[in-house]
Amino acid sequence: MEAVVKRKVTAEFRVEAVKLVNEQGFTQADVARRLNVPYQTLCNWVQLAKAGKLATADAKRITPMSPLEAEVSRLKKEVAVLREERGILRHSSRKNRGEVCLY
Repeated sequence: MEAVVKRKVTAEFRVEAVKLVNEQGFTQADVARRLNVPYQTLCNWVQLAKAGKLATADAKRITPMSPLEAEVSRLKKEVAVLREERGILRHSSRKNRGEVCLY
């Protein structure tokens, strides 16, 4: 069984997909199959477009960050990178001394 890869699509992609259904008369199943998008996802986009909320759906997901939140996020990423580098160095130094690394 294949792993499902969740991809992010732009607001423009969603709008164009809805236009194919609403303006060009393609069925939702055809558009979903051609664009390789789940059928129910396309149905949700069409419903949001009919309600006039398709463009605002993305705006709700993106929350503005304060400068402190941005700094915390940056520092967390930096810590993760440093921990990975430390693990690599620790592993390589043990290997050079002939020790067995159990992790």
